[in-house]
Amino acid sequence: MARQRNIKSSIIKTPSPFFTFLPVSPFTSLLNKFPSLRIHRPYYSSRPRSYLFVFFLLILLSLLGLSLLRLVSVSQDPSPSFLTLLSPPPSHAPFASPSSKNHEPVVLSRSATMPLPAHPVSGNATAEEAEFWAQPDGKGYRPCLDFTIQYRKASAKISKEKQKFLVVVVLGGLNQQKIQIVDAVVIARILEAALVVPVLAVDQIWKDESEFSEIFDVDHFKRTLQADVRVVSSLPSTHLGSKPTINTQMPDNVSPLWIRTKFLKELNRGGVLILGGMYSKLSKNLPLDLQKLRCKVAFHALRFVSPIQELGDKFARRLWIKGPYIALHLRLEKDVWVRSGCLTGLGPEHDGIIRKIRESQPQLLTERLNMTNTQRRLAGLCPLNAVQVARLIKALGAPRTAQVYRAGGEPFGGAQALQGLVEEFPNVITKEMLAREGELSPYINRSSAMAALDYIVSLSSDVFLPSHGGNMGSAMQGHRAYLGHRKFVKPNHRGIVGLLEDTSISEAEFSSIMKKMHRRHQGQPKKRTNERSTSRGVTAYPVPECMCRHGNRSLLRS
Repeated sequence: MARQRNIKSSIIKTPSPFFTFLPVSPFTSLLNKFPSLRIHRPYYSSRPRSYLFVFFLLILLSLLGLSLLRLVSVSQDPSPSFLTLLSPPPSHAPFASPSSKNHEPVVLSRSATMPLPAHPVSGNATAEEAEFWAQPDGKGYRPCLDFTIQYRKASAKISKEKQKFLVVVVLGGLNQQKIQIVDAVVIARILEAALVVPVLAVDQIWKDESEFSEIFDVDHFKRTLQADVRVVSSLPSTHLGSKPTINTQMPDNVSPLWIRTKFLKELNRGGVLILGGMYSKLSKNLPLDLQKLRCKVAFHALRFVSPIQELGDKFARRLWIKGPYIALHLRLEKDVWVRSGCLTGLGPEHDGIIRKIRESQPQLLTERLNMTNTQRRLAGLCPLNAVQVARLIKALGAPRTAQVYRAGGEPFGGAQALQGLVEEFPNVITKEMLAREGELSPYINRSSAMAALDYIVSLSSDVFLPSHGGNMGSAMQGHRAYLGHRKFVKPNHRGIVGLLEDTSISEAEFSSIMKKMHRRHQGQPKKRTNERSTSRGVTAYPVPECMCRHGNRSLLRS
């Protein structure tokens, strides 16, 4: 049966997703449409009544009024409007997680997504293989989200906010959306506003129409954050007729002071603020409590819905039970080559296709415009292709028989693009190969769900390596660190490229150089707060704001 679409998504796909619907259908018009549901002021006779009777009558009328308000707000099917955009969508199996009646706060120490344990190094492994599979020393760092007394005192008021509401529309693929959702919670906290469950816009590239509740566990999201920010599923009826403040452009690196100065006065007046275009706009350097809140959202609150999480766990177990495995996030999709301005390594025919797309749509090129293909490659700005990735992990000691899980979309060039990897490592596996009949059927053309499955399987891998910088790599780097500093190899693109092209270097010498080059880039604890901290996010580098040394005990408080 065809899946009914929420009208919101069709509105989001228009060039101007906000102004179309905001003035329409205020709460008063709903009452006019349904006069039988109007609430009238109680009429009291002038004749003397018993105090007990009056008291009972007041209670009865109050309960009746609340019931009628609930009927008005949730039982009607209004025309396309602001209400349509912000109302929670109907549940569509298999995306929707089962609703929970448990409103108790989530215990943080049990709320983080836990991967399968890393395999112990086999006694049959060679010294080189043992070094490759060995996990880095976490140096005693544990999660520590112990918020200050001032933060917890302020939470008593902020977590009950019912007058000011923040609505966010997030763009991009799954991991880009997660970054924006994290910052949306922080901005709601800064403004002391309630947060409406974020709206996932339909991206031009991914074209995924999934709702928030089809990817993330809404109930868990609300309960995990209930001590920090009030999260609601939809804008309340009392605010449907208000004129919201709308902002779809923000400068880079904005501070809490800028947020309050820009929006607080109008938010206090109108009660509703709508934000879009938020990606990577909030400063990466915030007060300590807000940095901890970022980690709380990223590593505890944003949990995938049960059907996705359970299927991803099944895939991971099917790999894990056979032994250790590497997860590679290969960025070989057509849009990556177009946007990066790099050559594919697949020959003139494929490079010509990319060049034509780039010339017809120059706005897609996101890397430095004044650089040639060669300059970009030597500067380390290009994705590693399959041949280069295979040579790198072989040089680092990966055995030829290793299981290699390939995360990512369909590579441009198909099987030819992966040939160099498969020749060196025949046991390359994808989620499609792990899936049994029908398991992936519900997620066809649902790129966010597919990306979530890749994320779950990659999180449980013994070794993770991204072929190119990006949101998936950053998210995996921080998450693996937060869960105990699992091995994460961060390729030195600039150092690798020149050596890959030097035919005078033997394989043994190349291997020695690669191991030395990456010895300190394998997931060991790295502090965010250094000379490069302005470009490092706390969800990629959780030390020291979200992880600290405290014996063997974690400090996790709601």
